[in-house]
This record gives sequence, structure tokens and C-alpha cells, in this order.
Amino acid sequence: MNIDNYLDAIKNCRFCFMCRHLSAIGNVTFTEADTPRVRAAMTYGITMYPEKLANRDYIDTIYRSDLSACCRFHCVSHFDENGLNLAARADIVEAGLAPESVKAIVADLKKNEKWTGKGSGDVLYFVDSYTAETKSVAKAFDTIMKKAKIPYQTVTGGCIGKALNVLGFRKEAKEAMQKFAQVIKGSKAKIVVVSNPAAYDALVNDYKEAGIKLGVKVMHTSEYIKSLKLKFPKKAGKVYYLESDYLKNYNNNLPAPRELLAALKAEIVPFGTNNEESYTCGEGAVVLPKIDESLVEKLAKYIEARADNPKKDVIVVASPYTKLCLGKYTALNVKTLEELAAGCL
Repeated sequence: MNIDNYLDAIKNCRFCFMCRHLSAIGNVTFTEADTPRVRAAMTYGITMYPEKLANRDYIDTIYRSDLSACCRFHCVSHFDENGLNLAARADIVEAGLAPESVKAIVADLKKNEKWTGKGSGDVLYFVDSYTAETKSVAKAFDTIMKKAKIPYQTVTGGCIGKALNVLGFRKEAKEAMQKFAQVIKGSKAKIVVVSNPAAYDALVNDYKEAGIKLGVKVMHTSEYIKSLKLKFPKKAGKVYYLESDYLKNYNNNLPAPRELLAALKAEIVPFGTNNEESYTCGEGAVVLPKIDESLVEKLAKYIEARADNPKKDVIVVASPYTKLCLGKYTALNVKTLEELAAGCL
């Protein structure tokens, strides 16, 4: 079983309470099952009694996880409870036990494995479904590129493998990755820029793990915009920056977002009660709204409740997904890094 690769996490996490506060789902459901310790304890039971993998309560719990990886990033021993959850999902899928609702999500993702490209240049900007839905994010990026006088290509379309991988459908995920890798190759671009941190993590890490070579430099928009060395006449001023799960916890706290904020002369004010929690509305789970939208609403409300002045505070995020969720369920004033940068030109 895939979970056998995480026996150290199973054996150690099941007795540890130290990261209980880092389960975003647990913080809004108030259930012990939605904490790293109990998820690990439940999975320990699977190692002794494999037939318990079919338990519907266990399966539902594993698919409720926000997968922020906060627990792994902040654990002093870096036990990978997050990787354990992903492995458990893969085992559930391989055993033919995936819930019908999850299978429906996968079928929809597979159906949308189509991409449309336009434009020209060495830079290829990938507009994923969440970035496309926000509309203002891609528009802000275009404003910046026009200011820098750099021609670029765009490619718009569906799942590039990340969501399928997160849901435990690894075979299907690799097939999607191979297809999108050919799209990138066909563009002849030298740099691929993405707004969605989940897409960044996929192209930088998932593709490498799958043995797929892209032959291009992959950059998050914050990293790319910073590299342009543009002059920003306007100061961003006081902002509350909400870290991305994928940029912080999956990619060694990528410094680019904060470096860009510094270039925009932003005054970053601490948000919430600590700097370890995830305030992304379940970004790590990628398709959490399709699994259980009520959880996303609760996560958004949890974030809103920690704002000093919800209507006036400028909340900056690195993820179009987080902007969409907070915009749907809260009255918070949310801007992505691209929008903030474009507004400072």
C-alpha cells in the first residue's frame, strides 16, 4: 500500500498534539477526526486491518483534508502527515473505493483536458480555470506585460494533472501531465508563468516526480514580475498578506511574493493569531469546493472573523483560488499580487 511509505508519520503523528491547530478543516468542523493526530491514528488502524480501508467514515475524513501541509512545514521533525493523506487517497482509488462524488469530479476533469493557445513570444502564461474565473487577475498581468513591452503567449484550459493527483488518481494525472507537456513543447516558449500556486507546484514538482521533463523555466507571477525590475510609482501601503499553501508549505517558503511586496513598498501587517495557520480556504486540496462547498464557506468565514477591519483592510493573496473563495463568502477587500502590482504602476 502507498501508506506503507509513511510509516514514520503514522507511528509518530498518531501520538502528537503539537500541530492540532494547523488543520484548517479541524478548526471549522471542531471534530477530532479532522486533526493530523487522529487521521494518522485512523490510518494506523488500516496498516493492521487493511479491510478497514473501505470504511466510509475513514474515506470521507481523508477527502475532507485541506492538504495545506502546514503540519509538515512547521513540524520540528517534518513528519509528512500531508503526504500520508495523499497516499491514503491513492490507496482508496487503487482499491476501487473512491466515492461516486469524487469519481464524478474526475470524469469532469478528464473531459476538460483541452487547452487553447494564442499570442507569440518566449513567455507562455498559463491561465488555469481559477485564474480565468477571476478575470481581473489575467487582466492585471496583461497590464504589467504591456508596461514592460514584452509580447507573450497565453494558454487556457483545464486540469494539467494537479487536481487528479490530489484526488488520488495518479495514473490519470500522469496522462494529463504528458498531454500538457506537449502543449508547452509545441509553444516553443522558454518561460512558463502561472498565477495559480497549485499549477506552479504541479509544473515544478509533480511533473519532475512523474519523470516528465518540460525544458522550460517555470515561474510564479510574483517571481516573474519581480524579475522585470519595473518602476512602481505608487506605494502599495498597508496590506495583510495571506501566504499560499503551495508557495510556502510545498515550495520552501518561496521568497518571491514578499520580495515583490517589498518592491511595491508594501507595509505587511500580521494577520490572524499566528503565522503558521493556513488562510487559503483549502488551496492545498485544489477542488475542495467540488468535494464539499460548505467547508470552503466555513473556512472563508473563519478568515473573515480574524480581519481587523473587514471592509477597509487590504487583503493580498498569491492565489486566484483564495481570492474567488473569499470574494464569494466574505466582504473582505481582496487583491492578488498581480492586481496589487498593476495598481502601483
